[in-house]
Amino acid sequence: MTNEELQQLVINISETVFHKPFKHEAYFNSRLKTTGGRYMLQTHHIQINPKSLELHGRDELEGIIRHELCHYHLHIEGKGYKHRDKEFKDLLKVTKSPRFCANLGAVKRKKKETQHVYGCISCGLLYRRKIRLNTNKYRCGKCSGRLIKVE
Repeated sequence: MTNEELQQLVINISETVFHKPFKHEAYFNSRLKTTGGRYMLQTHHIQINPKSLELHGRDELEGIIRHELCHYHLHIEGKGYKHRDKEFKDLLKVTKSPRFCANLGAVKRKKKETQHVYGCISCGLLYRRKIRLNTNKYRCGKCSGRLIKVE
C-alpha cells in the first residue's frame, strides 16, 4: 500500500465512520517501533507504522486509523483528545475503535551486563560482580585472602 492509498483510506474512514472530513495528511512512517500510529498535534497529520499492515493485515490497519482519527477529530473540535479523557473513551466505543494496537514485536534491547569473576587464592571462593574491583584494595570476606581475576 502506498501513501496515496493510505491517504484515500483515511479520508474514506473519516467520512463513513465519523461523518466528518479529514483535511490533512496521512502517511507511513517506518521509524515508529512500538506504536501502530501517531497523531501529530502541531501539524494534524497522522503517521502509521507500516509494520502493522504487514504483520496483522488490513483490519488492524483500519482499527489504528479509526483510533488516530478519534484523536484528530476531538483535537480539532477542542474536546478531550487524550487517552485518559472521557470524551476520547466514549468516541472509541461509538466508532468501535481499538484502545490499543496489536503487538508489533518491537523488543527493547537490554544492555549486555558483563560479569567480572574474582577468586580467592586461599579458599577458592568466587565473587561475581557487574563492576570491576581493585584487587589490591579488597580481600576475601571469608578468609581475608588475596583476590585475583578469573576469566
